[in-house]
Amino acid sequence: MGLKEKRFTQTFQEEQFPQLKAQIVAAAGFDVPLSIEWETLFEDRFLHLYNDSYPKIYFLPLIEAFKAITADEMGKEALAESLREVHIINTKDHHNPKNAYSFAEGILTVDHSPILNADNVEERVTVLTDLLESKL
Repeated sequence: MGLKEKRFTQTFQEEQFPQLKAQIVAAAGFDVPLSIEWETLFEDRFLHLYNDSYPKIYFLPLIEAFKAITADEMGKEALAESLREVHIINTKDHHNPKNAYSFAEGILTVDHSPILNADNVEERVTVLTDLLESKL
């Protein structure tokens, strides 16, 4: 990760991430540990799009899926008892949500391209909610 990417990451972490993290915590009902491998979330030619794509790809689906799961007490308890961490990474440039999410041993892994199909938030929410409902 070069200086340009480091600057972007720092700005995103300071300006957008705190609000997104707060929304994740509110939706889940507890302080969900997030492990984000920022250095993997870049493709140089798309840096100008990340302020818009990061929330759509990595954070809004989590918020909306957690809201769906925690809509009742049973869901709140199941999520709190089962989810230990969310790990966000981009190792395979997945852009199909069915391949981008996994949940094992309490760790929800989001391995998704930082840019591809960014506007398909609804599809990611559906796939993620279905995955969590089947694993909790």
